Amino acid sequence: MQQAYSEDQILGGLWGVVVGDALGVPVEFVDREVLKRNPVTGMRGYGSHHQPPGTWSDDSSLTLCTVESLIEGYNLKDMAARFVRWFKEGYWTPWGQAFDIGFTTREAITRLAAKVPPEQAGTNAESANGNGSLMRILPAGLYFARASATEILATAHQVSSLTHRHPRSQMACGFYCVLATNLLYGLDFARACQEATGQVLPHYQQPPYSNELPHFERVLSGRVAGLDETEISSDGYVIHTLEAALWCMYHSTSFAEAVLKAVNLGDDSDTTGAVTGGLAGTMYGFRAIPGEWLGAVGRHGDLENLFKRFVARLISQ
Repeated sequence: MQQAYSEDQILGGLWGVVVGDALGVPVEFVDREVLKRNPVTGMRGYGSHHQPPGTWSDDSSLTLCTVESLIEGYNLKDMAARFVRWFKEGYWTPWGQAFDIGFTTREAITRLAAKVPPEQAGTNAESANGNGSLMRILPAGLYFARASATEILATAHQVSSLTHRHPRSQMACGFYCVLATNLLYGLDFARACQEATGQVLPHYQQPPYSNELPHFERVLSGRVAGLDETEISSDGYVIHTLEAALWCMYHSTSFAEAVLKAVNLGDDSDTTGAVTGGLAGTMYGFRAIPGEWLGAVGRHGDLENLFKRFVARLISQ
């Protein structure tokens, strides 16, 4: 796929993560049935974390650290150092302090701070398959979009391993990055998913990934598209988050519809919103994101400058 990058789609993907995250922060942990009675329709304030409208969480913070690191080139040690700065100093947070940090991420970054090698910092325990690496992985997919599927997957696995090293989390990140690349090059969503399945299966049919394939059955078969909302979970488990994001994309026709559907699933609404927003923004582009949502995002100017630098880096490659 040696084609020109679409700046609109790259910016859309990056902004999509942050906007989806910020839409979901005020209703994180809220039950789906409550949101059916009082759905999110735009940027709210306060709520679950008592934060002003446009506040983004760790999902975006670690995504932004990843973006900034990749501008300087692909270097896991540099990326890890930025994660540690976020954790200790509130680096790349909207208001100067990190909040809503997952247990697995907290433990891994503590190990990174203790100089554990980056690719060994994340635990490989089966119980540690939360969505904490999937939520921040999009920039890696965009950065390596011109590479082969083999290279995209290897990179996604490495970047995931900073916090989540189990093959299941790596595979979720790998599939997501390959899918995002397909969207970047203009495939419709169903076709992009089909192509991604064909691209990842030769790798994931080999150990240690082959044992994990049953967990991805609804994703790789495309069956997730036909599920009822009652069959979609929106908790913090990485498979559930990936399925929820795909389901929202299959059942929407615009950026706004996709991310609102995601956050109104409830529970881990900010991460479901962020992961869906990354796909929706990449597919529909920056200009499809409602301007009033963009304008409400905290540190808008800083994000705008960072994302422009990232695009410039990709164009120069």
